[in-house]
Amino acid sequence: MRKWLLGGLGLLLLLCGGGVAAVVWLVSGTAVDTVGKVAFDRPLKIPPLAPSTVGADGTRVFDLTAQPGASDLGHGANTRTWGYNGSYLGPTLRAARGERVAVNVHNRLNEPTTVHWHGMHLPAKVDGGPHHPIPPGSDYQAAWTVDQPAATLWYHPHPSDRTERQVYRGLAGLFILDDDQQPAGLPHEYGVDDVPVVVQDKGFDGDQLSMSDRFGSDVGILGDEILVNGTRGPFLDVRTTLVRLRLLNASTARVYDFTMSDGRPLTMIGTDGGLLAAPYRTDHVRLSVGERAEVVVAMRPGERVELRSRATGLGRFHGGRDSFDVLQLRAAGDLKAGTLPEKLADIQRLDPKLAAQRRTFTFQGRDINDDGMDMDRVDAVVVKDTTEVWNVANGHDTPHSFHIHDVQFQVLSVDGAAPPPELGGWKDTLFLQPGRRYSVIAAFADYADPTTAYMFHCHVLRHEDEGMMGQFVVVEREGDKPRLGHN
Repeated sequence: MRKWLLGGLGLLLLLCGGGVAAVVWLVSGTAVDTVGKVAFDRPLKIPPLAPSTVGADGTRVFDLTAQPGASDLGHGANTRTWGYNGSYLGPTLRAARGERVAVNVHNRLNEPTTVHWHGMHLPAKVDGGPHHPIPPGSDYQAAWTVDQPAATLWYHPHPSDRTERQVYRGLAGLFILDDDQQPAGLPHEYGVDDVPVVVQDKGFDGDQLSMSDRFGSDVGILGDEILVNGTRGPFLDVRTTLVRLRLLNASTARVYDFTMSDGRPLTMIGTDGGLLAAPYRTDHVRLSVGERAEVVVAMRPGERVELRSRATGLGRFHGGRDSFDVLQLRAAGDLKAGTLPEKLADIQRLDPKLAAQRRTFTFQGRDINDDGMDMDRVDAVVVKDTTEVWNVANGHDTPHSFHIHDVQFQVLSVDGAAPPPELGGWKDTLFLQPGRRYSVIAAFADYADPTTAYMFHCHVLRHEDEGMMGQFVVVEREGDKPRLGHN
């Protein structure tokens, strides 16, 4: 019997012995609701920019140490956590298109880990998937040349069977890419008007993080408190009329639907892989696990307004009835004025008529196309410098989050219809709503390696750990065979 059935068994155990609170919750469907109840009494922590050195060959070198520590997450200073170069989360790495980068990773944990560069186009051997674990006490270097548009990417562990717990304990950080195509007028001063917003939900048992499932949820951990950049109840002092928020859903399971407390619009300017063609005004931005969005909020002098996550409607066992106050923006009495450009980026559309292959993947249970993860099985062999159309379906009533390593893709359709504007840019992660069908197109360029696979998987981290993953190998020519290095 597959692990995904354990959620149902856990639910039965709760009914039998989980106590009055569990039964009341199951009958009444009580939701978590922190709207209007958050003190907003802590300044938002801004992850520091990671220091780097540039060698004689022009390579920009970073160092990241995965390590245990203790943090104040709102329940005292002794909460046991993990972080990079600190006790919780990690610094923001920043590099420019065309730069050669190298990251020295040092594992000072008591278990194997990896670092996956989520959203990055790079060779499979340095992608940081489960194929190359870094043992405790060991070091590893990943090096590649940045060759993609400016974007908000991130990094996190991706070891076999341990991703959920390692991310939940605090291993995650942003990786911002710059290029010379940024239009004038975009807020760009890091931590001032261009602000990272790493959103996570947590549960606590006293002063320690709790990884207990919420009454048998089949998506994993659903916490009842929100942290932003590791800050509980955060506020941000704003000094400009326009503030750019780089939103990252770094939770392990929860879907957020961000909106402003007074209904003012969010102006969406970017998705996972970079800027949109033009600003898009909307009243909400929904992000599943691993997705990013760049939004701009317009502020008036002296006001306070909250970023919230409203109920998603996904159902009680998926946290769909929960709502949260996330971050308070506090405007100064005198603000520096700004104006957004009308045009943001040129997005070259990929042509599905030129696709070399069309593939279909159905996510259901903990399987993709009725198969769980097998490190010795290659699920797709892709020829370098070709485009492919992948038709991806959610075959049941549990939400999933679809992620492809190495490439940014474009969404062609949702249930056969044109995608909404918020899906009009480059994506590497896509919310798979229950029962819906999506078609995406991607170009697999530059890197071929028959010995090392890239991953595609559900980014709900419990699902990933339980085997909802597949792998593909990029080869030089049609007919070349993969030769996985661990075989």
